[in-house]
Amino acid sequence: GQYDAIILAAAGLKRLGLEARIRSCLTPEESLPSVGQGALGIEVRADRPEVAALVAPLAHADTAWCVTAERAMSRALAGSCTVPLGAFAQIEAGTARLRGFVATPDGARLVRADASAPAGSSAETLGATVADQLERQGAREILGALEMPS
Repeated sequence: GQYDAIILAAAGLKRLGLEARIRSCLTPEESLPSVGQGALGIEVRADRPEVAALVAPLAHADTAWCVTAERAMSRALAGSCTVPLGAFAQIEAGTARLRGFVATPDGARLVRADASAPAGSSAETLGATVADQLERQGAREILGALEMPS
């Protein structure tokens, strides 16, 4: 009653048995997600190698690579949960691609970058490349304007 539209995670609606209510899904071309969105992480205490061995089959190398690239971009820009930036990495047909953006909260200013590298190359390097492209377009100025005075 209070909304004309709302964007929710399709995975959550599916878990709730509400899949029939999904009208459409946003593609990365329409809206890049937050860094690491959709990836799960499992932490294991260093002194519990038997637990690490139990969860090792759950590790997915391509997903880990993609999240590493996305986080490298965010880290290079000093991103956080409160910074309006997004990134999406994917590996297809032997090529790794990372797309990223930084925007003002109202969307009035938006800078985008996109870079590719051979799969298996350095995720950190690809993340830094995209961050550098964003910086050259003014990402630092956008992010600097968001900083709160101490």
